[in-house]
Amino acid sequence: MTGTLYGLGVGPGDPELITVKALRLLRHCPVIAYPAADEGDSLARAIVAPYLVPGTTPPPQEIVLRLPMRTDREAARAGYDRGAADIAAHLDQGRDVAALCEGDPLFFGSFMYLFDRLAGRYRVEIVPGVSSLGAAAASAGLPLVERNQVLSVIPAPLPAPDLEARLRRGDACAIVKLGRHFTKVRAVLGDLGLLDHARYVERATMDRQRVLPVRAVDPGTVPYFSLILVAARGAQALPEVS
Repeated sequence: MTGTLYGLGVGPGDPELITVKALRLLRHCPVIAYPAADEGDSLARAIVAPYLVPGTTPPPQEIVLRLPMRTDREAARAGYDRGAADIAAHLDQGRDVAALCEGDPLFFGSFMYLFDRLAGRYRVEIVPGVSSLGAAAASAGLPLVERNQVLSVIPAPLPAPDLEARLRRGDACAIVKLGRHFTKVRAVLGDLGLLDHARYVERATMDRQRVLPVRAVDPGTVPYFSLILVAARGAQALPEVS
């Protein structure tokens, strides 16, 4: 009998935001898998580290999915292929595997690429997590939408004309995956007169969280784990950040 693959959303960064169900399954599985950059530590593992109690017998086996943090999609696919093969080897031996994913597994989550490779052959259960979008809204104290408003989630790597078109159509918007695209996004927001209706949130719920007016952000300091929330169309300019 093969094992079960659990896709665990572990939340945006604060370990206390992991769900009770995800924590139970984390402690149940003899194998955990998690993504990490080519070099360095894994954020997903760091989030659950307080729950991986030293001295547990036996300790969970760990699979590190080394993924290139660059635009080379072939290299990324190869990394997921290797990770899926490593996970499958444990599942074939009847061992359950918890695959950790920052935020929510199916909201820009790394887990969906493992799901595509493994769901047709093994039992898979997905546990949703607190997404970066909800975390950022809570950190900024900025309601996303109400009543019949429409929320648009816009990837920052889109070309400027596409960003502008989508921002014009949406009520409230969240612009994700900022990083090196921040300057372009800020220019588009300025052209549309939306800078005073937008809030920048970096590393929501983490120790180094920052919430700033978009005008006040140094483009050279913007990490991948950041986004901009744009208040619903027709809303008043946002108050100053305290």
